[in-house]
Amino acid sequence: MEANRTDLRRQMRHQRRSLSAQQRHRAAVSLERNLACLPLFLHSRHIAFYLPNDGEIDLTPLIQRAWQMGKRCYLPNLSPLYHNRLWFAPFTHDSTLILNRFGIPEPACNWREMRNVRSLDLIIAPLVAFDDQGNRLGMGGGFYDRTLAYLAHRTAWHKPRLFGAAYAFQQVTELPHQPWDVPLEGIVTDNGTIFRR
Repeated sequence: MEANRTDLRRQMRHQRRSLSAQQRHRAAVSLERNLACLPLFLHSRHIAFYLPNDGEIDLTPLIQRAWQMGKRCYLPNLSPLYHNRLWFAPFTHDSTLILNRFGIPEPACNWREMRNVRSLDLIIAPLVAFDDQGNRLGMGGGFYDRTLAYLAHRTAWHKPRLFGAAYAFQQVTELPHQPWDVPLEGIVTDNGTIFRR
């Protein structure tokens, strides 16, 4: 199973890195249109985004829309203090960004400014592949799964809501998954929104 995940990860990463700048921009604008009109987005006040890395679909147009709407935006920060779980740093027009150990930009701020995942309304997570059952293949670090593991034990009050963002071509028929994988509620792509079956 892990070999299949590794092969799929390699294939999808290559495919998204092969897109031209124009294709990436068009996809980012389409994704923004598809998600910005959803009630889930409209009613969320504290939203975690990500900055694109390794060819991931770009959320910049969506972040700019969120700022215009007065929403509070956050980016994930690696927490060496909490067993490699994510905390979320405020992200504004004038945030200073620094590179983490994977070369991914994070807001430079002190830990008092960080937000715990449970206080967010919505997380839009990056992914490498997905299926219509809400299974998500990430880069293999398990940061989102460890951070959100508590959701599997809740019968009510599922906060934050978890959505993935991807290019439409990243959808596969069925994705092998592990018991600790936290499923997505839905996935927004440049072609539309897919809610978990």
